Amino acid sequence: MSELVGVRQKDNAQMLGKLLMLAILMFAFGYALVPLYEKICEITGINVLTAKEKLNYDEAKRFAENTQVDINRLISVEFDANAHGPWTFKPRNNVLEAHPGELLTVVYEITNNLDRAVSGQAIPSYAPTQSASYFKKLQCFCFEQQTLQPGETMEFPVVFVVDPELPDGIRNITLSYTFFEVGAPVARAPSTKPAGQALATEVQ
Repeated sequence: MSELVGVRQKDNAQMLGKLLMLAILMFAFGYALVPLYEKICEITGINVLTAKEKLNYDEAKRFAENTQVDINRLISVEFDANAHGPWTFKPRNNVLEAHPGELLTVVYEITNNLDRAVSGQAIPSYAPTQSASYFKKLQCFCFEQQTLQPGETMEFPVVFVVDPELPDGIRNITLSYTFFEVGAPVARAPSTKPAGQALATEVQ
């Protein structure tokens, strides 16, 4: 009987070890999901998040100031949001008509539906894919991780301009964000007032 008990204890210990290892692997996978997603996208060229996506404010501002608005051309920009976590996530406007070279702002709203603080990272994607390099952002909440307190709702502006060099065949652009919860502690999100508010026209 004692031998049987010993075998069962050994089996239980092995099972516990396997479960602990599985839990660790699942946690590590969840923690690495966003950077892994970015690397895959960078390699495949799909939903690219490159250095061009992270233009600093001064560089984008100079681009906007030195670029003339093409009033003879109109681009339809659609906005989409997907939440992979405890979020209510949506754009304030779903569609915006923009002239290439025109500086504009769209606002995304995020609500933390939990009773604990959570941190997340927004990953942008574009359709068609080639339009990504012509979509210039002065400000975007996707540049950094964001933290929301329990039940908190925050608004994040995206200040952008469509490059007039956008190929003539592209008349519609879809900007989509997927918001992932991440495990790393980050600083609380800064003020959400657009840095380019004086320049940008906010869509109501």
